Amino acid sequence: MVTRGRMSKGIVISPDKCTGCRTCELVCSFMKHDNFNPKDAAISVLAFDEVGLQVPMTCLQCDDPHCVTVCPVNALEKDENTGVVNYDREKCIGCKMCVSACPFGNMTYSSRIKQVIKCDECGGDPQCVKLCPSGALVYKELDSSMERRKNIAGYFKEAFGEVVR
Repeated sequence: MVTRGRMSKGIVISPDKCTGCRTCELVCSFMKHDNFNPKDAAISVLAFDEVGLQVPMTCLQCDDPHCVTVCPVNALEKDENTGVVNYDREKCIGCKMCVSACPFGNMTYSSRIKQVIKCDECGGDPQCVKLCPSGALVYKELDSSMERRKNIAGYFKEAFGEVVR
């Protein structure tokens, strides 16, 4: 298992600041695929209308990424220095196993461009962060991806309260 160093950087999401403008989706699809199509973005804004919440979601760059484990052709690889899971389009056979393996649903496959859509943090200069008008996205030093997952889970728990079945 490759783990991210204690002082690596990553995208931190603050759902309470998100206005739902979806600028992040548009800038991502334009920078990566030269089109303004949110379906081709590696970040998605999920709307939780019941509680008035908009939540940008993107790859968490997991410490032990399932997407890397299941890829039969090693098209995904975790960079030991940055902690980013990188995608090699040339190696990819389009089996979509990585998409199915992501426990957070933060990877997709575009049948239009025949490619896996996955955040690579723009090589350390994430454009979604630069152009987020509300400051809901920040690129900063991280302690661990587990801490990020716990923070977001705690926010959802607080926002939604108890789940009644």
